[in-house]
Amino acid sequence: MPVGMITLIVLAVLIYFGVVQRVLDRMHLTDRSALLFIAAMFFGSYLPDIPLTSTLAINIGGGIVPLVLSVYLIVKADTAREKSRAILASLIATAAIYGAMKILPAEPTHTMFLDPMILFALLAGIIAYLAGRSRRSAFIAATMGLVLTDIITHIQAGLVGARTRTVIGGAGIFDAVILSGIIAVGLAEIVGESREWLAGGSEKEKEERQKAKDGQAGVPGPVVLETAKELVPPWEKTNPKLEDKRQGNKREVSEDEGHK
Repeated sequence: MPVGMITLIVLAVLIYFGVVQRVLDRMHLTDRSALLFIAAMFFGSYLPDIPLTSTLAINIGGGIVPLVLSVYLIVKADTAREKSRAILASLIATAAIYGAMKILPAEPTHTMFLDPMILFALLAGIIAYLAGRSRRSAFIAATMGLVLTDIITHIQAGLVGARTRTVIGGAGIFDAVILSGIIAVGLAEIVGESREWLAGGSEKEKEERQKAKDGQAGVPGPVVLETAKELVPPWEKTNPKLEDKRQGNKREVSEDEGHK
């Protein structure tokens, strides 16, 4: 079974048992939506490629689904700045991967210790994290970078007159797209969590702690309550026995005045 398929199965198991819940929350993805995307990538890779031209086709699992997921994450981004950063990071990752493909061979050789596609996935993940920073931007840049590189390679081949057939997101690119996305998000998670821990927590957690602290500051504590209770004048307290005694004294005075 290809590396990409195995990775998707492992990722689906981790999502099902809630191991990566925090990462999904940061990416604005629910467990259900994440599992749906994984299932679409897994089964979509076995479906027939969709022809775009006579020499160009796109794979559903390795091309269409990653593009749809990336667009979805861009739309769900919190700010316009993050959207712009994700797009810019995708272009930077595309340029880096395209340059690496010009240097490294597309097929493994006896002098290479790793498959070139795995090296491209590592490069895409690292560059995507450095350019995107956030988990969403890093994932978008990694997956979009590989898909866009596939498209540019085909366009270049057509310009020089080559008649090779290209499948966007097919063959080894499918594995590279999955691995690059996981590597980018993994780096963002590890580095981001480390920085937040050193800084005393994320900005959101700091705001929540400050709000809780401000709320507690407005509630009087036990000492204040006891002090306030002690300051109540004794004549304002209601005592039934004292009240009866006062009423009796008033009646006695009234009777004495009547005798006089």
